[in-house]
Amino acid sequence: MSLSDEERSTIVRLEIEKSKNTFAEVITLVNAGLWSGAANRLYYAVFHAVCALLVHDGHQVNTHQGSHALFGLHYIKTGILPAEFGHLYGQLQTMRENSDYNCIYEVRPEELQGQIEPARQMISAIEVLIQ
Repeated sequence: MSLSDEERSTIVRLEIEKSKNTFAEVITLVNAGLWSGAANRLYYAVFHAVCALLVHDGHQVNTHQGSHALFGLHYIKTGILPAEFGHLYGQLQTMRENSDYNCIYEVRPEELQGQIEPARQMISAIEVLIQ
């Protein structure tokens, strides 16, 4: 499905808003010690920023795996964004999936806390590319 410029602009704006709002939820959940919820929201904050970038540049986003693959192909392998962001996106996706679907897995607070600032930087870098 092809989007008009206006539709694309609206989706990009809404995805960025969703990313920012979801990132704010991360901080609330961390402060409450709710690590699994925080891991989920941190992944989705990054996911929505990545979707905004992909849509902005005319790529169709259908799945989480597809967004990861397109992000790597168009922004990491080309050097537009640093490889660390690709690794972070993959780590957050794995953590979220383990946390959501594996009843034995527990998010380690120190692991999650070490990913919050890099995720914020990634979202900010994506916003710069969109502007």
